[in-house]
Amino acid sequence: MIDRLEKEVDMLERHLQVLRMVIENEPIGIVKMSNETGYPHHKVRYSLRVLEEENLIEPSSQGAITTERTSEFVDELDDKVDDLVDKMEAMKIDAAAEAE
Repeated sequence: MIDRLEKEVDMLERHLQVLRMVIENEPIGIVKMSNETGYPHHKVRYSLRVLEEENLIEPSSQGAITTERTSEFVDELDDKVDDLVDKMEAMKIDAAAEAE
């Protein structure tokens, strides 16, 4: 049950790492991202596709670039991650509760 969540978090981490690279180095191509992150080309390509579907990046002839939506997403990201962390904390089963 928790394994799927771990895989999703790992994938989200990869997507955000790819997005960060686009923000910091735009335009940037798949080969450079793959070389710098160590992710295989197909995983970088998948992350780019997901980010493009979310309108966070768009392709250009020189590589991926950010969109108008990117900065808004980044501004909201920390709050959304904090909310998820709070939810996860609330889901913990306390050792004291198990002893009862």
